[in-house]
Amino acid sequence: MEHNMILSASGWRKIFTENKDGESTTKEIGNDNKILSYLIGTTFSEYIKSASRKNNPEVVIATDTRPTGAEIARVILNACTCSDIKCIYLGYAAAPEIMAYAKNFDGFIYISASHNPIGHNGIKFGLSDGGVLEGSEAKKVIESFKKKCADISEDEQKVLLKKLEGIPAVGAAKYYKKQSLKSYEKFIRHVISGCEKPAAQKVVFNEIKKACKKNPLTLVCDMNGSARADSIDKKFIPSCKIKLEAFNNVPGQIVHAIIPEPENLVHCADRMQQMQKEGVTSALLGYMPDCDGDRGNIVFWNDKTKKAEPITAQEVFALCVMAELSFEYWKNPSAKDLAVAVNCPTSMRIDEIAASLGAKVFRAEVGEANVVNLAREKRAEGFNVRIFGEGSNGGNITYPSAVRDPVATIFAMVKVLSLRDTKYGDGLFHIWCKKSGQEDKYKDDFTLADIIETLPAYTTTGVSETRAVLQVKMEDKGKLKENFKVEFEKFFADKKAEFEADGIFGWTCCLTNGTKETVGEENWNNANGGLKIKFHDKNKKPFAFIWMRPSGTEPVFRVMCDVKGNNPELEKKLLRWETEVLQKADR
Repeated sequence: MEHNMILSASGWRKIFTENKDGESTTKEIGNDNKILSYLIGTTFSEYIKSASRKNNPEVVIATDTRPTGAEIARVILNACTCSDIKCIYLGYAAAPEIMAYAKNFDGFIYISASHNPIGHNGIKFGLSDGGVLEGSEAKKVIESFKKKCADISEDEQKVLLKKLEGIPAVGAAKYYKKQSLKSYEKFIRHVISGCEKPAAQKVVFNEIKKACKKNPLTLVCDMNGSARADSIDKKFIPSCKIKLEAFNNVPGQIVHAIIPEPENLVHCADRMQQMQKEGVTSALLGYMPDCDGDRGNIVFWNDKTKKAEPITAQEVFALCVMAELSFEYWKNPSAKDLAVAVNCPTSMRIDEIAASLGAKVFRAEVGEANVVNLAREKRAEGFNVRIFGEGSNGGNITYPSAVRDPVATIFAMVKVLSLRDTKYGDGLFHIWCKKSGQEDKYKDDFTLADIIETLPAYTTTGVSETRAVLQVKMEDKGKLKENFKVEFEKFFADKKAEFEADGIFGWTCCLTNGTKETVGEENWNNANGGLKIKFHDKNKKPFAFIWMRPSGTEPVFRVMCDVKGNNPELEKKLLRWETEVLQKADR
């Protein structure tokens, strides 16, 4: 049978509704998807037995809050139980929650399509290391699943459907959910503080509490019915002496589009604007998670414009990188071997921030699993990789976590706002200003708007913009890139004078596949990997880049552009040129 799924290490995705409508809120998944769900369960059961070397391994299973999640879970749970897997079912859980809790077991299955529309759903698999399966292991599961789909006969499908008819839905176990939340809260304290020992954690959290007592802070959160509405936020955030104003906070009641990009952050901004109008001047930060609660982008109160404004995904990541690298110096002024792992299309502003703070930047192909594994590789080489992630998508991963987490993102900003000059030395923002040569911009009463003004200025295409998504005809994406090379070299030569007038005097090709980046490669056919053309100025310093890659989780071809400075016209021009050349190559 055809599975019609996009299969990648970062997750498997498809429209799971019976009516095949990606925007549908129906709970029904239909017979074909029931069979696929069963095959998914048996495939992972075989894998986890082999990986754990146990006959009866323990696996945690949970869903995000999509309507189809419960039915997919019902079938997968039955498949796993029939394969002698001990299943711990949490019901709704945020992705960082299940991955933290899974460290106590042999692995996990998480039913979610992350930021995709409500009628979509998917699967993420992992072991007990707190992240999704790394590439080579994910490939084993994918190949096994594809073989099962190819081998199952129509008669076997009918027998399986008959069997599934009488199987009741399984309720979430309250005991395990309680333990999961407890495990997650304990873990996030380690992540935020960067300290494993409770006594050292206490030092960090006491400073945060002291600062929030002196300067009250209220976080505004548009839960949008996501899995975070049933996670630790409502208890943990107030425990840090920070008020939380959560709305749309009934799990499963998804009231608007899921992706936490600026067009959907307006609801959080409107609530913050209203609170400020009503005199709640402490409402300074807000966030909106996606459906599985692993990604959350930010809204802040701009005291200069007197407006609640969303922060772009690339800028959110840049703020977190600045905050967490500075935090390493706050903990240990002689910190060394600092590094950041990012995906290929992460803005070059990260390179400037990292250079100021004495850190190296390493790049991987798009895909959270690729960045997580690159960070592990660099850590094994001796680097201190405190923060990593996909700047192009927003959010961040903070060690020892192996997944994005909006709580970690929010607390990176809370730390830079609250850990100021004290007996422990310079505060985080003061450290950043000194190391980036901007000490004249430091002042004791700084706000987040002041912090943002000190970041390197870049103009970057937003991942959710319509300009960033193309439909291409060629199925062989490696061949498409070969064609692109021919067309691009011709185009650059023809437009040489115009490029130079815009400050561009040369270029270098960078390819990413998995955790490997290859710079200056002559053969641009790297299959479905990422391709970036990095432009440099007359002093051979990086000035801009264009990037492309087929999506691993959606049937589209993604493009983007990054330009140094506040230069929207050049960003639009370079992206338009990239699109034109790609269309010529797509033959």
